[in-house]
Amino acid sequence: MTSTERANRKWWVLVAIGVGTFMSALDGSVVNTTLPVIRNAFGSDVATIEWVVTTYLLTVSGLLLSVGRLGDLRGHKQVYITGFVVFLLSSALCGMAPTAAALVGFRGIQAVGAAMLAANSPAILTKNFPASQRGRALGLQATMTYLGLTTGPALGGALAGWLGWRAIFYINVPVGAVALALSARFIPSDTATERRERFDLSGALSFLVGLVLLLLALNQGHAWGWISPLLVTTVAASALILALFLYIEGRVPDPILDLALFRRRLFSTSAASAVLNYVCLYGITFLLPFYLIQGRGLATAQAGLILTAQPVIMAIAAPISGTLSDRVGSRILSTAGMAILGLGLFLLSRLGPETPLSHVVAALAVAGLGIGIFISPNTSALMGAAPRARQGIAAGIMATARNLGMVLGVGLAGAIFTTVLSRAGSSATASLSQTLALYDAVHASFLVAAGVAALGVVVSAVRGR
Repeated sequence: MTSTERANRKWWVLVAIGVGTFMSALDGSVVNTTLPVIRNAFGSDVATIEWVVTTYLLTVSGLLLSVGRLGDLRGHKQVYITGFVVFLLSSALCGMAPTAAALVGFRGIQAVGAAMLAANSPAILTKNFPASQRGRALGLQATMTYLGLTTGPALGGALAGWLGWRAIFYINVPVGAVALALSARFIPSDTATERRERFDLSGALSFLVGLVLLLLALNQGHAWGWISPLLVTTVAASALILALFLYIEGRVPDPILDLALFRRRLFSTSAASAVLNYVCLYGITFLLPFYLIQGRGLATAQAGLILTAQPVIMAIAAPISGTLSDRVGSRILSTAGMAILGLGLFLLSRLGPETPLSHVVAALAVAGLGIGIFISPNTSALMGAAPRARQGIAAGIMATARNLGMVLGVGLAGAIFTTVLSRAGSSATASLSQTLALYDAVHASFLVAAGVAALGVVVSAVRGR
């Protein structure tokens, strides 16, 4: 293959990964949007239908490290293609689900495929693009993620309205088939290096159980009670099992989590700042709908339109920042991104009952700009700090940081929000005291999130070159 052909092929690799990334992001946002429709179709209660999302989240999070490591051992293309097949078949099964319980089970299978995609796509891009173009490639992949998140709610609502909720799963089949064909055609097969290492089954199982218990506790804390015996027991069990996981990883010859990676300051600070960034991002995602719909009385469609300001700006900023990071490095851009995100969160903390909606859009745009500037350079730095034979582990850590940040962000924002609201008493939601308490809750939650962003600025600033 000539140098020109290799240069053209890497962009086709990016197209293949980008379409798959768009599909995964689209699926997540579409399903979340149409949960009420699915609930009505099955006649199930809210607690049951929530497991459609919860099962997916827990399964993906628990498997990311394992399937990333599997990519290092068996080849990232092989695991990625297998993940696509699993995702497409399970999407069709979700569309045909006869009961809510069956849908929850099929979503668990779908999550296995999604984990294979998420944990191997950054590794594939990193291996196929030189360091001088890595930030640009990862930035363009981030853009496809944000485009999927932006179009998902509107597309999901339209599909559910025209063709029924099952169409939101069937749409994955043609989109995924295109991405699968592109991936099989253009992604090069991995070389056979490092395949003599063995898969760390004990580490994989202990990480899966420990992380699932932790995320389950954080996800269900509002329902169980944050100091309930069930939650405390679950968190304690998670801590013990994760401690066992670290003990195993420090002693087995071929761990799924190479702890030596965290001795590299650039790698460890990039992973830590990613968690903090996603805590802030998903805190916004959780809080703003309450403010817009419950506090300001907007219709769901109006609120959704306002909320698109953030991912649109993120989609624009991510590839620009990624390209720039290839020239100037990650530290300046990632630190500046966290600082701008902190400013956006502070502006959001000032929202009140009379705040013009244009100011809400502007504050979201500032936060989105900060996130967009941060993500690509930080991801490029983390992936670049890992050896070639540990790219799958690095990608798995990056994806795990995202999911952990999501659950922590929602859990932290939810805990502060509900605590402040509870001080208003048990009067009706429409009462003046409850309405005023909602603004206080939004104010307090966003101030704490701004503090998290400030911590992220410090962590990002001390990273190595």
